[in-house]
Amino acid sequence: MAQTITHRGTVKSVDGKHISVEIMQASACAACMARKLCNSSESKNKLVEVYAGDALSYKVGEEVCLTGSLEMGLSAVWWAYLAPLVLLVAVLLAASKATENEPEAALAALGSLAAYYAVLYFNRGKLARKFSFTIKHIK
Repeated sequence: MAQTITHRGTVKSVDGKHISVEIMQASACAACMARKLCNSSESKNKLVEVYAGDALSYKVGEEVCLTGSLEMGLSAVWWAYLAPLVLLVAVLLAASKATENEPEAALAALGSLAAYYAVLYFNRGKLARKFSFTIKHIK
């Protein structure tokens, strides 16, 4: 069975098939008894957009449960952090070997990142469907 990521949240708005849900994202330290003595604990409110066919059955202020797969989270980490890092290093090494000019190699590497993030931006609709939470009423 696949591991899941779950968050409890509050519906902030409903618009067509889109639901905005506010969740409390807490670090692992947030539940620690010594968090008041330690400066590393943090928690943040995040607004998550959820697409649901039955969006109109949800009401503003309602408590809901968001569920996503762990695989979805790992895939998001790959596309957001690891793939750009691999691209940056690969282009930097290839360009520095080809031009033997470090500033040009650095600019080429940064340009490749700009192109990478532009491609991600233009495919955001496809990515939004891939990286979406499912929403359930809390009874």
